[in-house]
Amino acid sequence: MTDRHHLLVHGETFAAVGDRGDISGVRGNSSPDGLFVRDARHLSRWQLTIDGAVPEVLTPVADGDGARCVLVPRGGRTEPPAHTLFREQAVGDASFVESLRVTSNRPVPTTVRLAITADADFADQFELRSDHRTYTKTGVVRSRQVLDDGVEFSYRRGEWRSCTAITSDPAPDGVEETGTGARRLVWTLDLEPHGTTELVLRIIARPHGEKRALRVPRSPAAVNEQLLALEGEFVEGVAFPTGWPELAAACARGLADLAALQVPATGPDGEELRVPAAGAPWFLTLLGRDALLTSLFALPYRPRLAAATLPALAATQATRTGTSSVAQPGKIVHEVRHGELAHFGQVPFRRYYGSVDATPLFLILLGAYVERTGDSALARRLEPHARAAVGWMLDHGGLTSRGYLVYRADRGGLANQNWKDSPGAICSADGTRATGPVMAAGAQGYAYDALRRTASVARAVWEDETYAALLEQAAADLRDRFQRDFWMPEHSFPALALDGEGRQVDALASDAGHLLWSGLLDKEYGEVVGRRLVEPDFFSGWGVRTLASDQPAYHPLSYHRGSVWPHDNALITLGLARYGLHDEARTVAHALVDAATATGHRLPEVLAGYGRDTHAEPVPYPHACVRESRSAAAPLALLTAVGGA
Repeated sequence: MTDRHHLLVHGETFAAVGDRGDISGVRGNSSPDGLFVRDARHLSRWQLTIDGAVPEVLTPVADGDGARCVLVPRGGRTEPPAHTLFREQAVGDASFVESLRVTSNRPVPTTVRLAITADADFADQFELRSDHRTYTKTGVVRSRQVLDDGVEFSYRRGEWRSCTAITSDPAPDGVEETGTGARRLVWTLDLEPHGTTELVLRIIARPHGEKRALRVPRSPAAVNEQLLALEGEFVEGVAFPTGWPELAAACARGLADLAALQVPATGPDGEELRVPAAGAPWFLTLLGRDALLTSLFALPYRPRLAAATLPALAATQATRTGTSSVAQPGKIVHEVRHGELAHFGQVPFRRYYGSVDATPLFLILLGAYVERTGDSALARRLEPHARAAVGWMLDHGGLTSRGYLVYRADRGGLANQNWKDSPGAICSADGTRATGPVMAAGAQGYAYDALRRTASVARAVWEDETYAALLEQAAADLRDRFQRDFWMPEHSFPALALDGEGRQVDALASDAGHLLWSGLLDKEYGEVVGRRLVEPDFFSGWGVRTLASDQPAYHPLSYHRGSVWPHDNALITLGLARYGLHDEARTVAHALVDAATATGHRLPEVLAGYGRDTHAEPVPYPHACVRESRSAAAPLALLTAVGGA
């Protein structure tokens, strides 16, 4: 049996365990193996043996909020297993709890020797990615201390301190050294005839800077009760479509995932907030673009996500220029990291501003939130932040000097700084990468919408008619320029981008659908684009591909050059509905819901671009985040766009 990874997620804590509930410490390409809190691996090995041998799996761990499996000692057909082990695990806030219930299958007393080999390497997530980078870590001190009821692993590097404590009820009979730094906790259990005994192991992770009095849940069942209550709170009150049960199930599953993906943040006055993390496993942290789009999709149903995301991003808004962080005054943060490498400046992501579109999306969400809720108090509170964001778009962002939002490749960070941020994502139809400062099409649509929505807020809430008129004129000018410079008459389609020389980057890409969502295109152009997106080279049957498949640059397993992204398709569906293309909107929505239905009603971050005509099931993208906030919220956007149709 292939040992897959199963993700257990709770806020900024997640665990990846195998089919038998073990953690091997192997550095995989698609998913890190271990228990992680705030970008650090607090458990790198967690392996169970029965009487000195790895058990066989009767029932493997299934995907879900908790992990349950059934194990037996290895044996043959002629001798039934002497006992059965029922293993249950769950992740809490900076904690992991496991129940091991051993039941004898014999009519006589039986002795069983259980052991768990545990280790904590405290590796930073960036060390575990397969990007061929290495990081020097000098002065590291590791220690292990045997406790009365377990063992504690500690890590120190300068002022950086982390620890992981493992305790057991009942306490282990011994804690053995292994010669590798790991420790083996051992129990000798005496079972009555057909009797049962249970161990409960609790792990508490204390990352650097953690000052709270952390409490470990008493059992996996207690954790699952907490999660179910939180999920129920997110789902309660949402009117799901009764005539489309598959969409209703996808919405419910998405809201439940959003409940688990909430991570702590602080507002401008230090207030405690909880905001949607981007996704597990690699991005269980605040990413500006992801949190903003998630909050926009969920706005009609859960406006409190926007009410938390906006002040959290205002609190991290740049106020000065920073070279390594790509910070500029008024810019909204792209990524916030809490790990060791970010702390010591070995990666630039402690607060990283390499995003051309988070800033206009911040303004779009603020305007949409005020329009939806009527909460003018938040708009007044965030007025300085909103004006600073507009200032960034006009000045540092390039709208005044270049006519468009512009980004430049960041040597230490991201080469592309729009939503398609992989190195080769912005390319011509033949695959040639754009050079020089890049003006991505989708970001111009966001800028247009941001200017118009902020003008509305300025007029209705800030009572500044002069500023509102200025922003409206800037938006109108941008619209005129865009249709002149980006439109490709030979394709009846907008270019993906302009390069540093102002030349059109001529790939036919799904970003055109974002222009429908933002309303940047004239109605005639928008209708042509919308119909083009559902033609066979774009539309896979599971959604719209990021690149049309008849171009040399297309690859069905490329991250951004032929795959199908649920959040991308959600924006496209909203855009199609905006331009009155309701049949096309329903076509895309039904495809995406069918994909969700085929994957347990949960949409992953991204799917492969293979067509439904040749593949009856959606093909997974190999390195996708299994739980991603934008994808979790995408069914809500579909519900907004097409209702229960």
